[in-house]
Amino acid sequence: MFQRFTENARRVIFYARYEAGQYGSSHIESEHLLLGLWREDKALLWHFMDKDGSAIDIRAEIEKRAARRECFSTTVEVPLADDCKKILTLAVDESDMLGHPHVGTEHVLLAMLLVGSSLAAQILTQTGIKIEPLREQLAKAPLGDAAKARPRPSTIGVQVLETFVAGLQVASAAELVPYFAKNAHVVDSKGTHWGGSDEIQKQFEVLFAPYAKKNVSFHLEKTDLGPAGCLMASILWENVTVGGKSTRSMHRMTVVLAREDEHWLIFLLQITPVVTT
Repeated sequence: MFQRFTENARRVIFYARYEAGQYGSSHIESEHLLLGLWREDKALLWHFMDKDGSAIDIRAEIEKRAARRECFSTTVEVPLADDCKKILTLAVDESDMLGHPHVGTEHVLLAMLLVGSSLAAQILTQTGIKIEPLREQLAKAPLGDAAKARPRPSTIGVQVLETFVAGLQVASAAELVPYFAKNAHVVDSKGTHWGGSDEIQKQFEVLFAPYAKKNVSFHLEKTDLGPAGCLMASILWENVTVGGKSTRSMHRMTVVLAREDEHWLIFLLQITPVVTT
C-alpha cells in the first residue's frame, strides 16, 4: 500500500506510530496521524488554515480530547485504527482521481478531512482548513509535500535526523538502516567501531537496543552547519539501560549528516556516556 507514498508521507506514518506509543494507545488513531503530519509538514497545514485557525495549538486540542495512558516503546508493530485505515486508503484514492503518480502529505491531509467523524477531521475543521480549496489547488498541480517554498537544506537534514531518532523507538532495523550512507561509521558507547552500512545493518539491534526501551527519552541539544554543508547534531538520551540493569545513565549521540544525491544521510554517529549511575 505504501509503495507510492513519498518519503515525507511515510515519515508522517513513522511519527504517528511514535505518537501512539507516547499516548499509550494500542492503535494508531487519526489524531496520531495528525500529529505526525504536524511534525512533518507544518507549512502545509498553515497554508490552508484561516487567520483565526492558525492560533490553534493542535497538540493541545488533542490533549483535551484524547486519553493519555502509560507510554510504551513500540518495538512491535502498532496496528492502524479503522479511521486511520480509511484515511490512508482515501489518500491513495484521491491521488488516483487527480492523476498524481505519488501520494504526498497533501493527499493525506485531504483524506483526513474526508473522514469527518474522526478526531483529526474535527480539529482540522476547527482550524478553518476546508476540503474544496485544498482539492482545487491539488487539481491544478501537486503541492509536492509542501504548499510553500521548500525549507532550507539544513532544515530538511534536521527533519531526517528527528525521524531517524524517533524511529529508534518505533521502527525496525530494515526501515532505519537506509538512513545511513554506504560508508557510514558508528562508534558505540564502549568505543567499538562499526563501519559501512552492511556491518551496521548486521549489528543494528545490538547497537541501538538501549534506545528502544520504555522509559528512555531524548532531546535534540543543538545543530550546526559543518564544513562542506554537512549538518552536525547532538542528541541527549536519558535513562539508558546499561548491562540489563535499570539506571539513570545519559548518553550523548553526536551525528554528522550530509547530502548524497537528493537525500540527507548519516555518515558518522558516535555515542558517548555522559553520566552513569
